[in-house]
Amino acid sequence: MSMIRRSNIFDPFSLDLWDPFNSFPFANSQLSFPRTSSLSFHSETSAFASVRIDWKETPEAHVFKADLPGLKKVEVKVEVEEGNVLQISGERSKENEEKTDTWHRVERSSGKFMRRFRLPENAKMDQVKAAMENGVLTVTVPNEEVKKQEVKAIEISG
Repeated sequence: MSMIRRSNIFDPFSLDLWDPFNSFPFANSQLSFPRTSSLSFHSETSAFASVRIDWKETPEAHVFKADLPGLKKVEVKVEVEEGNVLQISGERSKENEEKTDTWHRVERSSGKFMRRFRLPENAKMDQVKAAMENGVLTVTVPNEEVKKQEVKAIEISG
């Protein structure tokens, strides 16, 4: 059984946000950092942190799979930037609230999200393909063929 490290603490493009002052007793008092409200900050944080993406490399390509339930393909952007950077972003709209509605629980996140990945030099960034099916975005970035170097035997004289 292989161990897969799911923590992205070493990922320089990770946008998982952590608020070190969230659990302090003064987090919601006048002493805390100015925010519009603790609830709105939390919902923005969860929107960024909720997009989970798997990245695997096969001999032929780098394959990214993102779970984006409820989003249409027009609400998601896949972009390629200089320096072999792949960016996946989008926005999940907030549900309309009616004055007569009573919410008992709100667990689904809304808001903007963005994830960026720096790909190795062998990625063919001009041949990126993306497809969305059943709420799963699949982005495929082909690899250049690795040329195997010929090994030439050298005869030893003497």
